[in-house]
Amino acid sequence: MFRIAHISDLHVLSRTGAQWRSVLFNKRVTGYANLLLHRGRVHRRDFLQAVLEAASRDVDHCVVTGDIVNLALESEYEEAEEFLNRLARSVEVTVVPGNHDIYLPPILRERRFPHHFGQFLHSDLPELACDLPVGPYPCVKLRGPVAIIAVSSGVPRPPFVAAGYVGAKQLAALEAALAHPEVARRTPVILIHHPPIDGRCRLAQLRDGLVDSAAFRRALAPLTCGLVLFGHLHVRVRCCLRTTAGSLDVVGASGAALDHADPSVRAGFNRYEIDEDGRITTIEAFVLDQSGRALERTAIAERPECT
Repeated sequence: MFRIAHISDLHVLSRTGAQWRSVLFNKRVTGYANLLLHRGRVHRRDFLQAVLEAASRDVDHCVVTGDIVNLALESEYEEAEEFLNRLARSVEVTVVPGNHDIYLPPILRERRFPHHFGQFLHSDLPELACDLPVGPYPCVKLRGPVAIIAVSSGVPRPPFVAAGYVGAKQLAALEAALAHPEVARRTPVILIHHPPIDGRCRLAQLRDGLVDSAAFRRALAPLTCGLVLFGHLHVRVRCCLRTTAGSLDVVGASGAALDHADPSVRAGFNRYEIDEDGRITTIEAFVLDQSGRALERTAIAERPECT
């Protein structure tokens, strides 16, 4: 049995805070206002530490589906790297960027994401990856019965916009990766930050969804089975993506540090089990109780769509 722990939306906050010159006159000022209003109260470091410790036990791989940091400050990147390096001492880790990780164009140009997290992006098929400013994606890791395929949707956006975009170049590389014999004989586990199924109006998708979600789904059309794992929504949800050859389980994870009354939102992680024949046997979540000291096993609610 191959076990995968799925965490997302860590939103690691800088302990030293943000200097005004780093947040004024750019998109960070809106994120910092949000932080002052409520995000600093609901994203708890002690919850995150408890979830990461629990997620590292009794699994073979841990995947992180974006928004690892909050304002993409260098201090946040450094602290998040420490968190993930400690996690990687117990279990292999793979990451994708979210919109908060690539908050501003300079973050993209300076390649801050691969600078801090490139150690988690060593692909078994590097020749198929695109050299993106966020790192080499798609990143493919062949592990037992599964092929873990990390796809980036993190791009800088204007204030009040949190949408993601994969792009034609990366989608073509994803199709090539899925057709590779070593991938085709395994169960694909595809990682992306933004939800791949979105039934909202086009304007809402352009504001905070996956802009090219239809093209992304077309790239997955030949698949008979597999998992598509995402974050961004801060809620655990499960839905089904029908393909021309079968269907995929699409599963979202909530924020790994969230203090919230609703157990579908509160901090925790998802766990998936795939048997040696590639069958997905278990999809479940482990959620912190209201005391924040113990995790409880729970089912993930199924919906017709992710959003």
